[in-house]
Amino acid sequence: MALELWPDNTIEELKEEFMEILKSNNQGVLLYKLEGKFIGFNQVSIRYDYVEGSNTRPVGFIEGIFVKEGYRLKGVAKSLVRNGEKWAKAKGCTEMGSDVELHNVDSYNFHKSIGYTEMNRIICFLKDIK
Repeated sequence: MALELWPDNTIEELKEEFMEILKSNNQGVLLYKLEGKFIGFNQVSIRYDYVEGSNTRPVGFIEGIFVKEGYRLKGVAKSLVRNGEKWAKAKGCTEMGSDVELHNVDSYNFHKSIGYTEMNRIICFLKDIK
């Protein structure tokens, strides 16, 4: 599922990253299982650096959320987010952040529909100066 969400990665890179997440106290992966199949996940973290619009530290953060095609728009993602919020609260957080890419209208609309407020829009630049 992670490879479907982040197709620019390799399976090896993602396996290594998720193994590190499993060892961490400040990161987690919540899975949604239906009829014996995993159909979605929410990768969450605790961020101690500034999260756009936040007033507290640390802040819970949705690093990535994914639901398989065919199971979308059925409350799976909403459930995964709510459980991520509970996870962050248990870690002492009072705010939960997330971000979406500007072109991802579906993710933007989803976040708005579950009560998240847009804080800012930025476009980041980089130039190779070798």
